[in-house]
Amino acid sequence: MTLSEAPGAVKQFRKKAWRFQQTFQTPLKNLQAFVKTIVSERGFDGGCLTVDQGVFEPKHLISLLSSYSIASPCGRDTSVTAHDHQEVVLLLEAALSDWLDFIFVPEPKPFVIFADHDEYTTFFANTRSNLNGVVTDLLANGFKTIQNYERRL
Repeated sequence: MTLSEAPGAVKQFRKKAWRFQQTFQTPLKNLQAFVKTIVSERGFDGGCLTVDQGVFEPKHLISLLSSYSIASPCGRDTSVTAHDHQEVVLLLEAALSDWLDFIFVPEPKPFVIFADHDEYTTFFANTRSNLNGVVTDLLANGFKTIQNYERRL
């Protein structure tokens, strides 16, 4: 896992026109299963999480980074790159556990995620099939979608 600064990354994300999106309630009491469902069938080789803002100190993310001997304040535009599948799982679990707004861009990139401190996780994709893959898996595992919710970036 590596840490860097990515000034403007969130701003660039917000400018992009995403054709399809679906939002789910972030299940704080069932995060491991939620994250496993997101990443298990996708074969992610890594990914990059960029912090938009934090409401409180992101203790879970700081603890994870500390386990990799990385010290960070985890502020706006801080990016954390996961370099393999297991690091993606750990990174998403930690970030979703904290009161953070962030984007996560997996590698490869069938979709991107924007999660917020209000416990919503939105998946964005440019093709319906890329979005349907993750949405179908999440629904099949009993995770709650937020119907008719459109995230305005």
